[in-house]
Amino acid sequence: MPLIHHCLCRPPYAFFSSKHLLGSSPSTSPTRLGRVWARFLSHTTPPANVEQIGVETDDLAKVRVVKQKMEILGIKCDDFVIPGRYHQLFCPKCKGGQSMVRSLSLHIIQDGSLGMWRCFHTECGWAGQSFADSMAAYNGVTKKVKSFEQMSEESLGLEPLGAKLIAYFGERMISEETLRRNAVMQMSNDKNVIAFTYRRNGQLVGCKYRTIGKKFWQEKGTEKILYGLDDINDVPEIIIVEGELDKLSLEEAGFRNCVSVPGGAPGKVSTKELPSFEKDTAFQFLWNCKENLNKVSRIILATDGDTSGQALAEELARRLGRERCWQVHWPKKDESSCFKDANEVLKCMGPAALKKLIEDAEIYQPHVANHVMSST
Repeated sequence: MPLIHHCLCRPPYAFFSSKHLLGSSPSTSPTRLGRVWARFLSHTTPPANVEQIGVETDDLAKVRVVKQKMEILGIKCDDFVIPGRYHQLFCPKCKGGQSMVRSLSLHIIQDGSLGMWRCFHTECGWAGQSFADSMAAYNGVTKKVKSFEQMSEESLGLEPLGAKLIAYFGERMISEETLRRNAVMQMSNDKNVIAFTYRRNGQLVGCKYRTIGKKFWQEKGTEKILYGLDDINDVPEIIIVEGELDKLSLEEAGFRNCVSVPGGAPGKVSTKELPSFEKDTAFQFLWNCKENLNKVSRIILATDGDTSGQALAEELARRLGRERCWQVHWPKKDESSCFKDANEVLKCMGPAALKKLIEDAEIYQPHVANHVMSST
């Protein structure tokens, strides 16, 4: 895999940095929570005493479920952990470090429906949530209770690509080898429908379908993650594109450390403050890939060159940290337009030209014009 040159004076940047709404850095201390976490933990006021809690039977059941889910993750919730109060516990991840301090701050809201925690040890920073309803514990990511193990190529009715779709990709300069490695398939009952399989640690967790006529839909129960997630395990630099076809195109240019967002781009950049992660539904796939993104020091944004693609780049940079983002600028196609995306460059200019564009990515600059035009 070709190396992407980068500036050595820019250190690795931690995802969920204290500079961004997605969370606080591992160095955050309890006395420096920041606006987001402070607001996040301010759902209730701690009761004056136990008798004032007033938890009903249903609420007690919620508390029990929340505690059980947290205990699965190693958080020991003894009887003294009651709703409406803040508790300092031993973190099951870092064990409090060498000093073995109670570095895990835990809070269950008054009605018992939600528990949340964060470790303030300088080398840990583990955080998450546990819900009493149909949601599983947030182990620093968002994951609904679904039996992804039951999803398989057979259960989805998938089969290897046939000659027609292989030819379709061939016209777009995507080889059979790349298609096989990325497990691109087709529906067995409609051989004109492409199936992009989404996998985590090799396990099938979702599928996105595309017709030749560019109609898209997802399999019910698909986990919201980046396409090609397993290709960015333990790599310092990654490329993010706007579509599965562009991810395959980057592989033809020699880059496997590439992922695609699972959905479309926003029409414009929002001027509102970034939402807390449980409300950031449009970019939930970033939270669900936190462990992978945390290890990355440099991110090249190679989204589409249109207005929506530039808005997507800005929204990604806002969440991932502009300090570690670079951006690809697609070249002019003619006097009045530029190439739209990676696949168009691959088709018209070839893999060597696409590779050079990635290597020549520039330090990311915010798109101020988009902010001015945005009204939401």
